[in-house]
Amino acid sequence: MDGIASFVDESLGGVLAYLEQQGVDPAGAPFIRYNVIDMEKGLELEAGVPVSDPVQGAGRVFAGVVPAGRYGTLTHIGHYNGLIDANEALQEWARQQGLEWAMTATEHGDRFEARLEVYLTDPSTEPDPGRWETEVAYLLA
Repeated sequence: MDGIASFVDESLGGVLAYLEQQGVDPAGAPFIRYNVIDMEKGLELEAGVPVSDPVQGAGRVFAGVVPAGRYGTLTHIGHYNGLIDANEALQEWARQQGLEWAMTATEHGDRFEARLEVYLTDPSTEPDPGRWETEVAYLLA
């Protein structure tokens, strides 16, 4: 998980710095979107922040759409390292409720139609990692 936490810190920092250089203010909390999860072979993900207007320039800025529908969600309070346990708790809760995620198994791992981590707390304004809030959401089948 330390690798993912480093990726989050570095990648989102780069995204925010690029947007600031372009004079664009984020329209919401930063997020990581996971598409394919196979921790042994690879992880396909995007880091970003919502913006209200198109961004001009050479950077890779995409207008994304999160699929509409019902989601299973949780809010984790604490450092990013605790997200694995939080996700396992959400998975177990979903199993107990008879819920399934909207996903397909592929040769590269499970492909989720939508799985988001939204970082609701800015570490630059809240230095205590024990108070960071992260929302995790999976689209339900």
